[in-house]
Amino acid sequence: MNITLEQAEKIITAAKEKAIAIHTQMNIAIVDSGANLIAFARMDQAWIGSIDISIKKARTACLFGKNTGVIGELSQPGGPLYNIEHSNGGLITFPGGVPIKNNSGTIIGAIGVSGSSIENDHAVAEAGATALSIFA
Repeated sequence: MNITLEQAEKIITAAKEKAIAIHTQMNIAIVDSGANLIAFARMDQAWIGSIDISIKKARTACLFGKNTGVIGELSQPGGPLYNIEHSNGGLITFPGGVPIKNNSGTIIGAIGVSGSSIENDHAVAEAGATALSIFA
């Protein structure tokens, strides 16, 4: 099962609302369960360099079914996933990527957010990912 374009657009709306509430501009990427880009938004004045980062965060969260911050903790030197960021065409292993699950807990996609601090990136991604239950 994959996220639909309609769901992805609603998730982006929720993420943008959170970004506005915390006074930041973000790049927001949504991928389907195969880690393929389905929707993207670049808020006015969001960093151009963060476009690729947001997409890679979404792909990373989808491919491994975990928040990117968790993968980052596991990929530190000596960790079980050390150097994983070099796989799959390049991954991002710091916060801002969150899997998106349907009501039964199946991963149907992921959101990746970049453009601010990692704390803000994660907060916006989480707001988007959890919004799906509101719209489902």
